[in-house]
Amino acid sequence: MAQAVEEWYRQMPIITRSYLTAAVLTTVGCTLEIISPYHLYLNPKLVVQHYEIWRLVTNFLYFRKMDLDFLFHMFFLARYCKLLEENSFRGRTADFFYMLLFGATVLTSIVLIGGTIPYISETFARILFLSNSLTFMMVYVWSKHNPFIHMSFLGLFTFTAAYLPWVLLGFSILVGSSTWVDLLGMIAGHVYYFLEDVYPRMTGRRPLKTPSFIKALFADDNVVVAARPPNAGVGAAARFGGGGLAADPQFQ
Repeated sequence: MAQAVEEWYRQMPIITRSYLTAAVLTTVGCTLEIISPYHLYLNPKLVVQHYEIWRLVTNFLYFRKMDLDFLFHMFFLARYCKLLEENSFRGRTADFFYMLLFGATVLTSIVLIGGTIPYISETFARILFLSNSLTFMMVYVWSKHNPFIHMSFLGLFTFTAAYLPWVLLGFSILVGSSTWVDLLGMIAGHVYYFLEDVYPRMTGRRPLKTPSFIKALFADDNVVVAARPPNAGVGAAARFGGGGLAADPQFQ
């Protein structure tokens, strides 16, 4: 069993493995009171006035207390981050890292700007950690790249992956969880998808081209991926239950 887990961990691509490791270590450290969440949460005043720049990063690493919700988000982080990095961004590690950086920047900007708008500033002031939002962004982007994959929700009904974010949003409402963090993730994911996939097809320009200094950080191999028909995802299956949502084995 231990060898299987170790092998699974080693086979993860570099960005997924690094983010998952940092998230687990940070959350475990806070649970054991080795680290204080008060030193990690997003606080604009402390960032600007006291130069606590690390908060811009650490607020994406803490997933609150270790409970069922934590395991749920770790599953989504491990699966959809891995699926994106191994498929949509195969051979483009720098581009994938830039996607996460862009998403984190959009999420942080929304919270900072929202905190200055009357009537809704209190809502944004209560958003201290954006880790769940970034995870939801990855789920959203994955669903846009694989819209025809068939999925099921607890065996109750089936749907295609294009509706996955909305199904999860509805589930959050049913269990009484805050939907704000999920909505922020969807907004950030849609902004990225539009600028990276839709806008270039409309204009021929790519505004989110990965900077050369980020590309220099990663030594990607040139990978040639054969094009597949638009409906290639149709017929793939997924399930929600037991271990959670799992994509078809061809995407693992």
